[in-house]
Amino acid sequence: MMLIEETTVADAVLPVDAFKAHLRQGTGFGEDTLQDEVLRSFLRASIAAVEARTGKVLLERDFSWTLTIWRDATAQVLPVAPVKAITSVEMVARDGARTAVANDAFWLEQDQQRPRVRATGTCLPRVPHNGSVVLTFLAGYGAAWDDVPADLRQAVLLLASHYYEFRNETSLSDGCMPFGVASLIERYKVMRIWSGGTA
Repeated sequence: MMLIEETTVADAVLPVDAFKAHLRQGTGFGEDTLQDEVLRSFLRASIAAVEARTGKVLLERDFSWTLTIWRDATAQVLPVAPVKAITSVEMVARDGARTAVANDAFWLEQDQQRPRVRATGTCLPRVPHNGSVVLTFLAGYGAAWDDVPADLRQAVLLLASHYYEFRNETSLSDGCMPFGVASLIERYKVMRIWSGGTA
């Protein structure tokens, strides 16, 4: 399985001004925007970290997901949430030839935790032998920062502040997550149940 982010969040969408206010940086000076690039990089890093821990896409963008087998022939759980729309489903033969699956062969079961692509009939289209299936979809809470739930917005700002304050610290390399951030994102984390237990 391979998940690829096909589009990225535009700089204009990042909450740089909210981050400045959170850091209590002064405004009204000639060099107000001097650190904007640095602040954007910390915001992107904290958004990526929160998304990785929760499996939630905060700001809308397009993804493609390649897999070689359906886990369930009638419905496939998507790797992130929330998913707004399935753009396309394509079967890819071993030689690379692609065949689009008709839109009426599947539908999106929207769910804030575990969205699924479901078969309209008895089962999803068969994946070619030694081939794959590529799903493209739009995921995210919305296109604007205010579309993101308030607690996740706060978690991003807290984590970005942590990165900013400790930007010269080289010993924090074991993936630590500040307690305030961990508690804010806890309810969004999905428990995955496999045959061998939970993860």
